[in-house]
Amino acid sequence: METFDSADLPELLKLYYRRLFPYAQYYRWLNYGGVTKNYFQNREFSFTLKDDIYIRYQSFNNQSELEKEIQKMNPYKIDIGAVYSHRPSQHNTVKLGAFQAQEKELVFDIDMTDYDDVRRCCSSADICSKCWTLMTMAIRIIDRALKEDFGFKHRLWVYSGRRGVHCWVCDESVRKLSSAVRSGIVEYLSLVKGGADIKKKVHLSEKIHPFVRRSINIIKKYFEEYALVGQDILEDRESWDKILALVPEMMHDELQRDFQKCQSSLQRWEHLKDTASKYQSNNKNDKCGPWLEWEIMLQYCFPRLDINVSKGINHLLKSPFSVHPKTGRISVPIDLQKVDQFDPFAVPTISSICHELNIISTNEEENEAESDVKRKTRGYKKTGLAPYVKVFEQFLEKLDESRKGELLKKSDLQKDF
Repeated sequence: METFDSADLPELLKLYYRRLFPYAQYYRWLNYGGVTKNYFQNREFSFTLKDDIYIRYQSFNNQSELEKEIQKMNPYKIDIGAVYSHRPSQHNTVKLGAFQAQEKELVFDIDMTDYDDVRRCCSSADICSKCWTLMTMAIRIIDRALKEDFGFKHRLWVYSGRRGVHCWVCDESVRKLSSAVRSGIVEYLSLVKGGADIKKKVHLSEKIHPFVRRSINIIKKYFEEYALVGQDILEDRESWDKILALVPEMMHDELQRDFQKCQSSLQRWEHLKDTASKYQSNNKNDKCGPWLEWEIMLQYCFPRLDINVSKGINHLLKSPFSVHPKTGRISVPIDLQKVDQFDPFAVPTISSICHELNIISTNEEENEAESDVKRKTRGYKKTGLAPYVKVFEQFLEKLDESRKGELLKKSDLQKDF
């Protein structure tokens, strides 16, 4: 794995913003085909500069102005906010109370630190290939629900650059949703509830919602390899005591005794399921149905969403193609067709792509026959960033097709006498 020296960041950012940042696609996304007058102009951008200097309420007239300001300010981080009633850069001149957030993509923020009570390989900001499976499951579960349960078409998933993922739902109708509706959606998608002092965070009843069943079907595909082998969640007394805290007390003594005879997490899990079935069939306890094992699977594997990020229209979220100042990794879009293959450690870093660009530039200078047009090709196309920009472009194509379809529908309706 490449080491990243944050001391080089200011110079690397200058090159990145000058030659590698995909401004045209970025502007095309946030302009949404010029949906309404001032849509892009009324969008808030926030820059975090060196030494944690934080500047909110930036706004720009067009792509060129955005490009110039980013290159001038050299931000360590770029955040995207809402589309406001007035230009954010002029918010101080607007009458008190008139400056209001009006539209924004529905966003989700899933952070690995929220799983610290159930992952055994890492903690805090650290991640590894073992626990990254949690993000894979989160993307699959949330994306399926957004697509099938809510009918949302335009979903952009982005790696945060360090320890999590973000989702931007960009359908036109979704961008207009109220905070109350956003809260309802994120509530629907939340099953793990309770703080650090609450041991059992998932409670199911006999009437299992179809969303829960479909989520369990996704988790089942990963559970054995991820939880029982990779995380070894029933490895020893300390780890299995955490799971026994989630089952009815009347089963504790029997499981505690039998777990000691088992050789692995896989065996202990099978034994737990058999014991739960036995108690259920003997009608000793109505809480030992199949949903008991599902509650454990959900507590250990189900996505943990930051509700406040999703419900607030004026909430800021890190921009795609930002650079993470601690890891140097770029916040790249994730190809939904290849979620299982996505490797956060293979994501290009700012130093790796700037190095690639410098090598290419040196070769071009030596090769004087190189045409001017070829030399001026956007830098990212020649680096490891190219496949991720392509994923972004494919997402934008679908947005454009959808918008053209809506316009055709409207024009046909107008001709309908």
